[in-house]
Amino acid sequence: MKRHVVVVLLLILSGFMGHAQIHPYAVANISSELFYNANSIKHIEETTFIVNDLNKTTLRKRYAICILNQQGAREAGQLVVYYDKLQKVRSIEGKLFDAKGKQIRSLKKKEIRDMSAVEGDLMTDNRMKIHEFHHTSFPYTVEYEVEIEFNHTFFFPGWMPQQDNSMSVERALLTVIIPADYQLRYKSFRYPGKPEVSTEKNTRILKWDVKGLKAFRRPYAAPPDRELTTTVYLAPSTFSIEGYQGQMDSWEGLGKFQYALGLKRDVLPESVSLKVAELTRGIHNDRQKVEVLYSYLQKTTRYVSIQLGLGGWQPLEASFVAKKGYGDCKALTNYMYGLLKAAGISSYPALIFAGEGEEHYLMEDFPSMQFNHMILCVPLDKDTIWLECTDPYIQPGYLGGFTGNRKALLINEDGGVLVQTPSYNKEQNLQDRFLEGVLKEDGSLEMKVQTIYQGMQQDDLGMRVNTSSKTDLDRFLQETLSLSTYHIQSFDYRQEKNDIPKITEELDVTVEGFASVTGKRIFLTPNILNRSGSRMETDSARTADICYYYDYRDSDHYTIRIPEGYRPESLPQEVNIESKFGRYHSKIQIDGNKVIFHRMIERYAGRFPAQDQYELAEFLSAIDKADRSRMVLIKAD
Repeated sequence: MKRHVVVVLLLILSGFMGHAQIHPYAVANISSELFYNANSIKHIEETTFIVNDLNKTTLRKRYAICILNQQGAREAGQLVVYYDKLQKVRSIEGKLFDAKGKQIRSLKKKEIRDMSAVEGDLMTDNRMKIHEFHHTSFPYTVEYEVEIEFNHTFFFPGWMPQQDNSMSVERALLTVIIPADYQLRYKSFRYPGKPEVSTEKNTRILKWDVKGLKAFRRPYAAPPDRELTTTVYLAPSTFSIEGYQGQMDSWEGLGKFQYALGLKRDVLPESVSLKVAELTRGIHNDRQKVEVLYSYLQKTTRYVSIQLGLGGWQPLEASFVAKKGYGDCKALTNYMYGLLKAAGISSYPALIFAGEGEEHYLMEDFPSMQFNHMILCVPLDKDTIWLECTDPYIQPGYLGGFTGNRKALLINEDGGVLVQTPSYNKEQNLQDRFLEGVLKEDGSLEMKVQTIYQGMQQDDLGMRVNTSSKTDLDRFLQETLSLSTYHIQSFDYRQEKNDIPKITEELDVTVEGFASVTGKRIFLTPNILNRSGSRMETDSARTADICYYYDYRDSDHYTIRIPEGYRPESLPQEVNIESKFGRYHSKIQIDGNKVIFHRMIERYAGRFPAQDQYELAEFLSAIDKADRSRMVLIKAD
């Protein structure tokens, strides 16, 4: 009996000893539930941010990521560290481990690439250091340690340990060390409770700690990433940068700082002031003056991104733009401000986060530098004109999907105030398509198509039409129509630069094998060019809201002449669908040897609770089914 006990104890001890020899980075140590949906798994991340004083902060980060496959290598296997005049990389170390957690090799300094952080038409001191082990035997683990020193307190780093939805996280810790009397501000998402706070000598220490974050599939129509995973934003109260000091605990304070950066930089050369007088002579309407001067700006300047130290936030002098003919968004906005001022028209620069999609949701209750762009607001007696000063093609007053329908920080001598930029409704964001087609007996289709794109529905096409050659446009069209095999015989575009811009597209298209021919029957889908293709998977565990960012309306009017001797054998039913998310209608009529197809879909912008996903899934499924409905033609005996 005793012998059996000893044997069992030895087996247990040997098991513990064997387990103890497994390296912490060994794949065998990772919980199985963290592999689901994952391309990489972060073993550990330790981030420490230190506010040394008003002019210096330090960021230290150590992390180890298990790379599971090639996609994981692309997403998380490479180290990228940015630096510029305002931040210096103090050290970089790295190690590579195999699947068992055994170290394979260490990073060599000569392997670190140092290159410009940006490409294109710009002037910048933004650079980056890049390293990758280029290991191909999966899984493996990369470990990096980085220290960065900042010579300002204008920006504080954010913390999002799950940097991609296909990454799981075993554990991540954020430690912030600040002077005891410094007022740190923070805002967290998907973090239970508050950070642990302690004091040590003359410092205050805040700690965040998360464990077991599972990779996930990004939900359909999801809100910003920060609402899907643990995220902590940090921001200063009082800050200092390049000799300037300011307050960031209110939008007013941040606005005062930005106003100070632009003081006395709007002075125009005398020759340009004389040009303003010449251009506006005899014009008594302020809106017309704005339009004339904006056209002058567009014709005489071009956009060049300039990000040199504080120049990333301070506009270049108007005299520089007048002489060189270029500038970044701040410089061109400041120059336009100067042009209008010379004409006796008041205007206000506005900071904004530009770009289409989710990121334009500003955290209004968390004053901080959440912006990447500057535009100009011109309030007039009867309306307000917003000007995008970097675009040589856009008309005055139109912002589109790039900066429309979001909050901006308007800057004046009293500081900053949040205002709403124009939004565009479904009556403005239109796509109207008219098609005349001839169906051949072999199933091919010849058609002439006119499509009118308006508002935000013309944004991308408008940029393409203005900047692409005819050859590039032809290539684009040959690759993007939702048809299997087709050839574009000719195309043309006409632009109307009204308050709500419009583009008319004319196409002459031949489609081979459009309809299926079987014996004496022809099977075809009447909805030729605008099938939704949108479905969604529901998930009972979903907690994220459903977000649609803008309204639109599509309408289609098709007339298709069918071959002689054929008649309809079966037709899709008329469909009418109403929902809080939108509205849909489709109908087919027969007029002699013509099939007449009408379709309309409206989508409504809004933010809807997660439980509405089932109603949305049903709505999208019904539209998809209606869009794919086929009709059958039969040849008369």
